[in-house]
Amino acid sequence: MTSAVEANADGLIGPTHSYAGLSPGNLAASLNAGQASNPRAAVLQGLDKMKRLADLGLPQFVLPPHERPDIPFLRGLGFGGSDAAVLERTWKEAPTFAAAACSASPMWAANAATVTPSADSADGRVHFTPANLHTNLHRSLEHAQTKRALEALFPDPGRFAVHDALWPVAHLADEGAANHVRLCAGHGEPGVNLLVWGRDAFEAWDGPWPARQTRQASEAIARRHGASGAVLAQQSRAAIAGGTFHNDVVCVGALDTLFHHALAFEDTAGTHAAIRTAANGFEPIFVEVSEADLPLADAISSYLFNSMLVSLPGESRLTLICPTETRDNARAHAVAQRLVGSNGPIGRVEYVDVRQSMRNGGGPACLRLRVVLTGDELAATNPAMRLTEDLHARLAAWAGRWYRETLAPADLADPALIDESRGALDELTALLELGGGFYPFQRT
Repeated sequence: MTSAVEANADGLIGPTHSYAGLSPGNLAASLNAGQASNPRAAVLQGLDKMKRLADLGLPQFVLPPHERPDIPFLRGLGFGGSDAAVLERTWKEAPTFAAAACSASPMWAANAATVTPSADSADGRVHFTPANLHTNLHRSLEHAQTKRALEALFPDPGRFAVHDALWPVAHLADEGAANHVRLCAGHGEPGVNLLVWGRDAFEAWDGPWPARQTRQASEAIARRHGASGAVLAQQSRAAIAGGTFHNDVVCVGALDTLFHHALAFEDTAGTHAAIRTAANGFEPIFVEVSEADLPLADAISSYLFNSMLVSLPGESRLTLICPTETRDNARAHAVAQRLVGSNGPIGRVEYVDVRQSMRNGGGPACLRLRVVLTGDELAATNPAMRLTEDLHARLAAWAGRWYRETLAPADLADPALIDESRGALDELTALLELGGGFYPFQRT
């Protein structure tokens, strides 16, 4: 058996973190739209969550924020003059585009890409396809910069294949790892790749909220990566209508265990059966929570399933790392406590404070991209992007120098934010050894 570990690469929250309510179907983002955010608290919460994982013995990496405001995008819409003039004019004449250009949404690295480990790929490399995030304007701006970040973290083309995003059209709408779960006996062994889709690209969709992932996108990624053990399952229409914009809001898995809400899949029995058939050398364990025990509305508000389910060194049972909102929701907390007391596969629950992210509809699982790596693959990553005690301290000090304590949506029009953000990213480029010209503003 090949030895491998599951590493996490978290998105570092950017200086323009705000509550602009840009994501239809994301109930938390809509509820908090227009309120003031705290970018400094947000980035420090994210860093502390990363450190918690590193302290627990898991490899933890940092993905840099994207350049925001995205001035090149606005220039492409015909706005000219100085960068400050471009931002000012766009906010006056096309505020929807200005808000999209300022979004810090790349922080949610679960949407960065879909990953197939070398144990499952046809050519024995780790494959990444950045998500095109076609459904939402502000997120559709991300994939080119995401690819550069992944190439910086995984620079060896002999071991890693970082693809372009799928063609950014509605038929191939792709939301990344938020709709992907890998099950296996051990991280280094061949596994089952569960790819969850919300709609068929060639059929009409009449739901109240967008179904963001198409079946055709999931199929294309499985083909491109040569992914063995691929199982495609349809996301529950009822769950999407209730505000489950990604499947990871109601489903998470690790090793042989799939933990999900009863409304996660359109055909739960069929999904379980397909996973069992695809499983090679292990028997999957399904931990299903009923609607009676946890109504869908509570599952969404508490983000019980948008937790991180991890296998920690030296522990035989899995650990569930939940947001504090799970602890504060009586029904979700009761479910979590029953899991621990049932002598099942989940043996421990821990809580992390990511409230700034949660208010935009992103829990602990949204902030991370999981990547299974062998020892040789881990050694081939960019060491400057791996979180250590020293890097955590340096990034916390960096955030203290550059990030605002309060940011209202109206503040995004402040031209000073351009210089603040660029100053922060310029310094970060050196901290993470990203190389010259990593960001567009560094190339002009």
